[in-house]
Amino acid sequence: MIRLKKSRIKKFMAGTLATILIAGALSGCSTKSKETKNVSVKEISKKVVESIDTSNMKKEDGNKLEKLYGIKPEDVEEFTVYSPKSNLKADEIAIIKAKDSNDVDKIKEKIEERIKKQESSFKDYLPDEYFLIEKHVLKTNGNYIFLAISKDAEKAENAFDESIK
Repeated sequence: MIRLKKSRIKKFMAGTLATILIAGALSGCSTKSKETKNVSVKEISKKVVESIDTSNMKKEDGNKLEKLYGIKPEDVEEFTVYSPKSNLKADEIAIIKAKDSNDVDKIKEKIEERIKKQESSFKDYLPDEYFLIEKHVLKTNGNYIFLAISKDAEKAENAFDESIK
């Protein structure tokens, strides 16, 4: 009888210990915080521009931010926008830092509207440029919103990701 109780106690203790170890291992993996660094848009932009060919693009000001995306410069903390030098090209880079995390989705929606407009403009007109728009990268990370329409969109995305790690 005593052996039976000792056996049950050992099994119970082994099960409890295994549960504690598994729970500890799982919680150890999940406690890594993935906070976005507070990097200036200027720094991010520099790395993105260095990673791709922007010779057919020009850096834009606040007026163009509002014209292209319907976003007022005073509504964002920082931004950098590159647009094509020619209306026959679709290349665009936009890096925007929202003042508040509540504004990120609104800004992203305005950029999505721009993408749809560009798709309809280029679809039947310039198929190669339309392809670039279809393969665009639009993503958010913290208060940052990133858009890349380029043959090198993936390189630009990697530079953006590395900048805010």
